[in-house]
Amino acid sequence: MDNRPIGIFDSGVGGITVLKEIQKRLPNENYIYLGDTKNFPYGEKSREEIVKFAIQNVEYLIKQNVKIIIIACGTATSQAIDILQQKFEIPIIGIIKPTVEYIKEKEYKEVGVIATEGTIRSGEWERQLRKNISNINVINKACPMLATIAEEGRATGIEGRNAIKEYMKSFKEKKINKIILGCTHFPIYEQVIRDELKYDVELINTGKTVAKYLEEYLNEKELYTQSKKGNIKIELTKKEEEFSRIVNDILKEKV
Repeated sequence: MDNRPIGIFDSGVGGITVLKEIQKRLPNENYIYLGDTKNFPYGEKSREEIVKFAIQNVEYLIKQNVKIIIIACGTATSQAIDILQQKFEIPIIGIIKPTVEYIKEKEYKEVGVIATEGTIRSGEWERQLRKNISNINVINKACPMLATIAEEGRATGIEGRNAIKEYMKSFKEKKINKIILGCTHFPIYEQVIRDELKYDVELINTGKTVAKYLEEYLNEKELYTQSKKGNIKIELTKKEEEFSRIVNDILKEKV
């Protein structure tokens, strides 16, 4: 048993989609969410910068006495998780490993990956998928505008829809029907993507795969809380006007 909170960080509001799925599975846990809005977006930054920001985020959450840290960010997972796990003793979980395990379990042989420029450039999704699943076909697509549009609360507006139309062209032509949402901002676009593709597609939400993985981990290590009702504390490195509204839209509750 461990009543300390679970720490979660992202460059902005995207990681709230992960928090939402974790909270569904683990409603009694307490959460501290850190949005590094001061340094958003991570997708355009160098690996050195992303590693630096990720280390700062982990150090902050450790000071808040968390028991485990979730990197609810595709870019930070792809660029920094190995360094973070070597540097810190606290358990750190990213979004890639749990999702690769899910795809392996399902025995999928072809998946699309949409993510930030930095994540696709790192090649980490494709590397981990190919390492763990033989003969899998991976189709990557960098979607550099989506995180920023979502962060500004415009994902379902004309700008978001036009961006999705452009980014989905190649997937639509090939009728790719399994797509990993490799940036945690992207579940915000789920309905927009479905509207654009107009065929039956599984949009793989990394928040769901992480939530399942975390639940199993806490049970295995006996780190789950005795608390009867959890709470959420949200911290930002820079105040953003739209943040609260988007968080409330995602969580369907006021935080």
